[in-house]
Amino acid sequence: MDKFVPYEKMSKKERKKLNSAKRRDWNGLNPVTRIAEKSKKYSRKIKHPERSDGEE
Repeated sequence: MDKFVPYEKMSKKERKKLNSAKRRDWNGLNPVTRIAEKSKKYSRKIKHPERSDGEE
């Protein structure tokens, strides 16, 4: 059985191994190439066409 070593005193290799074991994986998916199905894009249309700016 290994001795307990505090995280701060671990070597860089050991910390990296521990951190990578705790992380989740994407199961083969690349998160950079994924896009949202229905994303709200910026629209240049006037939100309320019947109401003009400053005029009544």
